[in-house]
Amino acid sequence: MRNPHDKIMSLSQAQAWCRELKAAGVEVGVTNGCFDLLHRGHVEYLNRARAAAGALLVLVNSDASIRQVKGAGRPIVEESDRVYLLASLESVDAVVMFETVNCLPLFEALKPAVYIKGGDYTEETLVREEYLLLKRLGSRFVFIPFVPGRSTTEIVRHIRGAEQLSRPRCQ
Repeated sequence: MRNPHDKIMSLSQAQAWCRELKAAGVEVGVTNGCFDLLHRGHVEYLNRARAAAGALLVLVNSDASIRQVKGAGRPIVEESDRVYLLASLESVDAVVMFETVNCLPLFEALKPAVYIKGGDYTEETLVREEYLLLKRLGSRFVFIPFVPGRSTTEIVRHIRGAEQLSRPRCQ
């Protein structure tokens, strides 16, 4: 098994890695998100994301960028732990943490062949500037359905006592 620390990269390391893979004919898929409270829905999503490309690079929001997006109560799991957990998954080939609210500078630098997002997104609902850049770069878009009843928001509500977790059977 590959050491998770070897999968955690800076943006410049990921650029070089992507160039090497592209030169070898490997299609690099990129996804991004907070990945706070890693759960089954995340793992199934990442397994499917990896199947959509020859290699999978996960861009992870830093703690500061999550607070900007989700508010003062998040993240629950700090950035170095989130990055390490993701890098520990077999489906994840590389992980880069980012500080910005959007991924424009990362997409520009990495030029992903495939951009992968969860099923709550469509080409029409992606951040418009990111979508237009990815289109210009020639990226292919893949949208993966959510695993029903598996979300960080639902887990947080349950922990806070706001509701019962719905647990549909996952296939």
